[in-house]
Amino acid sequence: MQRTPKIISIILNTNRKIDTLACIQSIEDNHYPDMQILVLDNASTDGSVEEINSKFPHITILQLKENKGYAGNNNFGLEYAIKQNPDWIFVLNEDIILAKDAFEQMMLAVQDRSDIGIVGPLVYHFDDPEIIQSAGGTFTKGGDSLHLGQNIKDIGQYQNPYEVAWISGCAIGIRAQAINEAGLIDERFFYYWEETDWCFRIKEKGWKALIVPQARIWHKGVQKNYLPSPNVTYYATRNRLLFYKKHKTPITIWFSTIWEFAKTILSWTFNSKWKSKIEHRDAKVQGIKDFLFQKWGQRRIKVN
Repeated sequence: MQRTPKIISIILNTNRKIDTLACIQSIEDNHYPDMQILVLDNASTDGSVEEINSKFPHITILQLKENKGYAGNNNFGLEYAIKQNPDWIFVLNEDIILAKDAFEQMMLAVQDRSDIGIVGPLVYHFDDPEIIQSAGGTFTKGGDSLHLGQNIKDIGQYQNPYEVAWISGCAIGIRAQAINEAGLIDERFFYYWEETDWCFRIKEKGWKALIVPQARIWHKGVQKNYLPSPNVTYYATRNRLLFYKKHKTPITIWFSTIWEFAKTILSWTFNSKWKSKIEHRDAKVQGIKDFLFQKWGQRRIKVN
């Protein structure tokens, strides 16, 4: 009989009391036999800490001293978690709900796969629960990151576990040994592309990433009609270039991306159809500049 892998689940909370409580409850409802839940609280003022302590007194809560984004904040939890000698660490968004057998299904899928260092579930839209949000990640021919199956109805097209290039950061499990070998999340990214880079670095150490369709979660944060903010445009631009720089991206991809960026900026500047995109244009330009001048971490916005 195989030993049950020890799991630590990390949840980052910033004034999302209701979502975080629901996420915790969905983990508890899994009844996974060797589970520790760790909540990282980012200076919440909505009574999150008190409510979590009241309803789930056995859960560990760590208070963050400063906001370092998805990357830096979760690293704080990862450093704590790795000292507890788990087999797997799951980094979870507070706005997800897990199916009651999600952890069991993922652990079953990897129990005879010692080559798997990253595992993830099939992610659905919370507001449209049969529509896939992410079936794992890949890359376009132009070098951009892309969610497989995005906004497509689940009709059983994903049946068996399969390997992918990267896994969505809203629910990603990493084998502790893989973290020890590849390191923590690169805090320069702050937000966006950080999980893609993390997966890539882990895979460079010889590990593989696996999506387990039998494990399901529902994510509230990104809806089908999602429109990114200028901040997302900034991070997506700067961090895509940082990813290229770190991973020796072919020169052809560099050129096609620069051409893509140039066309977009010109269109958002001179085409009256895109007047609403001026803030996005400025964010994209800033992202390129900050990449060139190596300004990492949180975006700095000038106040006039």
